[in-house]
Amino acid sequence: MKQSFFPADILLPDFDKVDGTKWSVVACDQYTSEPEYWSEVEKTVGDAPSTLKITLPEVYLAETEQRVPKINAEMEKYLKDVLISNDKSMIYVERTQRNGKARRGIVGMIDLEDYDFTRGSTSLIRATEGTVLSRIPPRVKIRKDAPIELPHVLMLIDDPDKSVIEPLDSIKTSFKKAYDFDLVMDSGHVSGYFVSEAEQRRILDAIGALATPESMKKKYGGDYAPLLFAVGDGNHSLATAKTCYEELKAAIGEEKAKNSPARYALVEIENLHDDTLEFEPIYRVVFGADVKTLREDLIKYAASLSGDGKTQSMTIVTANGDEEFTFENPAAQLTVGTLQNFLDYFVAEHPEAEIDYIHGEDSLRKLSTKDGSIGFLFDGMTKDQLFKTVICDGALPRKTFSMGHAHDKRFYLECRKVK
Repeated sequence: MKQSFFPADILLPDFDKVDGTKWSVVACDQYTSEPEYWSEVEKTVGDAPSTLKITLPEVYLAETEQRVPKINAEMEKYLKDVLISNDKSMIYVERTQRNGKARRGIVGMIDLEDYDFTRGSTSLIRATEGTVLSRIPPRVKIRKDAPIELPHVLMLIDDPDKSVIEPLDSIKTSFKKAYDFDLVMDSGHVSGYFVSEAEQRRILDAIGALATPESMKKKYGGDYAPLLFAVGDGNHSLATAKTCYEELKAAIGEEKAKNSPARYALVEIENLHDDTLEFEPIYRVVFGADVKTLREDLIKYAASLSGDGKTQSMTIVTANGDEEFTFENPAAQLTVGTLQNFLDYFVAEHPEAEIDYIHGEDSLRKLSTKDGSIGFLFDGMTKDQLFKTVICDGALPRKTFSMGHAHDKRFYLECRKVK
């Protein structure tokens, strides 16, 4: 099996001098309709070194042109004064969530040569859901001149025997500690340990065994192209890294680009079978719509369906309360797919309307009470459906699932030079 996951030269602050709680902030694609969250984080961070100052929360995406030069300048400053390189490292991560459960992973880098986010891809590393191509160019503007990257990408492995990550738990105290602190905004705790060279070799061997022809047939019942890593979170960030790498190849030539650090992307891998890993649905809220018109169009759309799928249910949330709604004859296998097909049609016909993708029922209900807003709640996909669905059907509808609540998402912490 071709190796696609590697140790990396991981950059971290000296946490004896830098406050980890202020350093680490949640992924940029969270709380996109709640600027008050980010304002509170900014107050908490103050003048301290922080990943908040070297990332762009998507709530501020409209300010990309003004903010990106400042972010890149701050990155250069941190490279000189804050960040220390830990060469050829892997970090074993334990993330204690707000509910007290601990989720485990390993930070390293993947080879973007083995990643393809297009639908129907048979690459070793694949997207799990549809990539919105219009979302890539704004993110390329952010990444293309950045000297470092910070990961919030979570890659999933299908390891039912728990052979890769879980053995590290019993030996972690023999490793040098990388970090250990509470996360900002009551978001739990994170600890990290530098994995020994011997364990790195064991990890790589165990990963390689997951996607052999024999393993694929045992898990999925057929002779399928091997799927080693499926993107769990951060699909558009990884697609942006891939796009930047392809643009670099076009600019300087393929052979030269293959020796560039931009060929790789820093990620955390987690096991789909981690007992604490939970899939949460990503809900939809439509802003700026005439709610009555949207509801009437939805009824017409539902009546027009003639698929052979099982009946699907959801809850419509507005300022007037909740309403149960069903699709009787859907063609899509998941409620989110049926709904997304309608919403894409609706916003194309009503450009004044805008869809946002919301993590958490409380946030959805809060946003859906505003004038011109309508929210949609529905059950999510179970995680045992993921790999087989991606292998057999291609990518899921975009924003199908999230791995946990917003406050339990991956926080920015580790860095890596890409230039």
